[in-house]
Amino acid sequence: MEIFILVVTLVFELAIAVYSIATKQSRSKTKSWMRIAIFIGFMILILGKIVVWEYTWGLFAGLLFILAFKEMVALLRRQTHTPRYKTFSAIWKFLLLGLIVVVTLVPALLFPQHRPPQKTGPYAVATATYSYMDKNRNEEFTDQADNRFVNVEFWYPEQADGTYPLLVFSHGAFGIRASNTSTFTELASHGYVVVSIDHPYHSFYTISEDGKIVTVDPGYMQEVNNANKPGFYSLGEYFELTQKWMELRTDDMDFVMDTILEQAGHKKDSVYEHIDTEKIGVFGHSMGGAASVALSRERDDIDAVVNIDAPFFSELAYDEAANELYAKSEPYTTPLLNVYSDDVWIQLDSSSSYIANKISNENFKDAYTVHFEGAKHLSLTDLPLFSPILANLLQDGKAEIDKYYAIETQNELILRFFDYVLKNQGQFVPKATY
Repeated sequence: MEIFILVVTLVFELAIAVYSIATKQSRSKTKSWMRIAIFIGFMILILGKIVVWEYTWGLFAGLLFILAFKEMVALLRRQTHTPRYKTFSAIWKFLLLGLIVVVTLVPALLFPQHRPPQKTGPYAVATATYSYMDKNRNEEFTDQADNRFVNVEFWYPEQADGTYPLLVFSHGAFGIRASNTSTFTELASHGYVVVSIDHPYHSFYTISEDGKIVTVDPGYMQEVNNANKPGFYSLGEYFELTQKWMELRTDDMDFVMDTILEQAGHKKDSVYEHIDTEKIGVFGHSMGGAASVALSRERDDIDAVVNIDAPFFSELAYDEAANELYAKSEPYTTPLLNVYSDDVWIQLDSSSSYIANKISNENFKDAYTVHFEGAKHLSLTDLPLFSPILANLLQDGKAEIDKYYAIETQNELILRFFDYVLKNQGQFVPKATY
């Protein structure tokens, strides 16, 4: 729809420019009515809900309104003289206006309207946001002696009785807590309380309850980007970085879980009263998936884990004498579902940071593992729905898999897995490849 509107608008403006050149008129009623018609047509699309109004349309709608208003004034105003016509001026104005049209449509092109993924559960879903202050930790990313704060958002069954399992989500590097909103909504609609964490300075941006905005730390961003360059860090340096990232992530998740469990025992008439503190799952995408696996090693109240496209950083050890990474030998007993894209699947048999993820790793012999063939790393988030252009840029190309099939099938798998483990409902026998 966004491309269609861009093409139609530019064609109309080209027609106006051609008409002006052909008639040698810089002002005409035909031009005025055409621009007014463009604005009216756009408003009809919005009122008819063919175009779903979002803030991304604001600049373009404002431009059409200004142009239409200007032409209405021109029609109503008595013309006292005819301006001198200049062909170059008509061409220049068309090119300039065409550029402005494209610029004002950039937000809508970057974030096009799309069909929300399926929500199949019986419950309506409510949300709530909170900011938690950790009085036991100082913020390592600032020079001031500030305590670290963590912003969270809940998705939970609205107007529902009883308590429901708690699911804690951690986003990927440079991600945001809303990265898998469709997953959270689907889970909440089936009777789960989902809390997604913004890891300040690891997330692309986060906004606290008091309006404070924190963006990703440039140093952390550089570390991650450099770590993806072969040979940039020594193996020992790379190992130390991954453990540092895991420590911050697991500390955040640990703190959030403790805060929620404490509130669940005291607060009524809020999201906390809906939480079953005896049934807890953790999951995450990319670095968040790695942190989820790591946290499940540290806490004995985690009953289920979903790792979405992440290396098992916490399962690695470094042999300084041999200068090599190797997988630890401690059996992993928490029920685990691994979901992989092509980007990670091809690395599972390598000697890279995915060495502990190998299917042959006996420590994870009971884990469920599925592969989405044709998927890229971000196919397992909502980003390809919200912004296909950004997703393709960030993951170096378009995924072969259908974006709705990928996210909706993944959501179904995660729901069935948690239902099986946390609610003892149904069976969970996933296919190896989707």
